[in-house]
Formats: sequence, C-alpha cells, structure tokens
Amino acid sequence: MRVVFMGTPAFAVPSLERLAAAKHALPLVVTRPDRPRRHGAAKPEATPVKERARALGLDVAEPGSLREPAVLERLAALRPDILVVVAFGQILPESVLALPGRGAVNVHASLLPRWRGAAPIARAILAGDTVTGVTTMQMERGLDTGPILLERRCDIGPDETAGELTARLAGLGADLLIETLDALERGTVTPQRQDDARATWAPPLRREDGRIDWDAEAAAIAARVRGCLPWPVAEAGLRDGRVQILAAAPLSSGPASAAPPGTVIEAGETLVVACGGGTRLGIRSLRIPGRRAVTAREAVNGRLVAPGDRLTAPA
Repeated sequence: MRVVFMGTPAFAVPSLERLAAAKHALPLVVTRPDRPRRHGAAKPEATPVKERARALGLDVAEPGSLREPAVLERLAALRPDILVVVAFGQILPESVLALPGRGAVNVHASLLPRWRGAAPIARAILAGDTVTGVTTMQMERGLDTGPILLERRCDIGPDETAGELTARLAGLGADLLIETLDALERGTVTPQRQDDARATWAPPLRREDGRIDWDAEAAAIAARVRGCLPWPVAEAGLRDGRVQILAAAPLSSGPASAAPPGTVIEAGETLVVACGGGTRLGIRSLRIPGRRAVTAREAVNGRLVAPGDRLTAPA
C-alpha cells in the first residue's frame, strides 16, 4: 500500500521508523514547520519527525496549513491508499481525510474512548489510572471519535512518569500501527464504533496543572508529580521561593500525620511531608528552578530544606 505519514513529536518517530522498514511504500512524510522549541527568540528547530525522515532519506513536506491548495494537490497526486497520523498536532480538514482510498488511520496513546484529546498520557497518570494503552482508529471529523481498529493494553508503573510512559507507548504504538496496516490490507479487522457515553477528555497541560495543593492526599500529589514530568513540572512554595518536585511517592507505613498539610515532618534520605487526610508523601528528588536536581539528602545537607519547613502552593 502507498502510505503518507503525518507526525511531529518524538512520540511519532518509532511509528515512522517501523513504517519505513515495512513493505508499504512511503512517498511522503508531512510534519509541522520548523519553530523554536524553547522560547520565541531561539533559532527554529526541525521537528523530531523531520529529523528522522531526513536521516531515512524520505521526502518531507512542512505545510503551514493543510488547507493550502498546493498541499492538497500534492497529496492528491500521490494517490495514497492510507494516511497515517501520529501526533501531528493539527486538525485534519475533511478535504484531506477524503483523499486516501482506504481512509486515514490514527495512533492514539490511550484506550479510547477514555482520554480523547491532546494529553492522554499525562491525564491518565494525573487521574490515578493504573492501566492504559494505545489504540488505532479510523479518523473522522470529530476529535478522536473514529471507529476503533485495534488496541493494546499495558499497566502504568507505580513510579512511571509521563515522559517514561510516553516513550514506552510510542514503541507499543509503532508495533500496533504495522499490525493494523497489515490487517487492513488482508481485510481481517472490523472497525468498532466508540461508546461516546464513556468518553473522557484530555486537554493540553497548562503551567497551572503543576501547582501542588497540599490539602490533597499524598497519592494524588504523587500522581501530579509523575504526570507533570517532564512538563510543566510539579511545583510548591518553599521559604519565599519555589521548588520543583521531581520524584515522590505516597508513604503507606507509619502513623497518620497530625501536622498541617505541607509540613516537612522528617528530612533525611527522603523528605516526609504531611498531606491531606493525614497522609504522608516521601520526596526523593527536587530542584530549585534554574539549578540542578538534587536528592532529598543533598537538599538537607545544602540547607535548602529542614524539618518544620512548610511547603505551600507556589507563589
């Protein structure tokens, strides 16, 4: 089959690599235009998909909009059988969806209809989910509403961050993509409509999502720490400044805490912090913004934190 691939971030790279190594023809890779990744004044950088596609010797298009007549003409001239979309970052107009003879297939990092939207991995962790996966679906006009083709489930590790889970699901999604394309070619997969009544939404993360509320229970705070890494990073207020929490877990052993939420109860190899409902959080790694990450012990030895300190909402 002739396949046009559309993707942008690192999550899409394993799918591109597997597709390039498969038997299907890949005449074009479509990605977003170069742009600064760090701040507006930085030099524009190629997307991870563009960098890998160039290394693989593939033709790349970087349209500012998929509605441009020249873009539509180029795609139509390729006469693709299937359009594969993996985290492209733009809503595809119906004029594009209608081009391939066998439709468009999307690789989505959740078990649809749970977590439709831009940030399914982080939202699953923030919600305390213990199971997730990847889904391939036929694309239609709605956001992640198309019929399901195949899915693969996997557990979410108790300490797994959004960044770590993203890398793992990227590989799982690449395997599922090739399996899906082969099944479509053989005619051995039957699309299944999603149950819209079970849908949940995964909007993009905002900086505010990293704000820690110490009145929440320790398990919820630990999930926020994991779900907000690598971005926006969970933050708290400390000694009239801010501190980023990089690794933490709820503590199940020991008595419930009677201290006010946010109080540092113990400061050693782990910072033990009182949380809502008498629960306790163990912080293993943290960082003052602009400095290097340190362990809890290094933070104590460096007098960055001490027993009795009070962590608050960030200013």
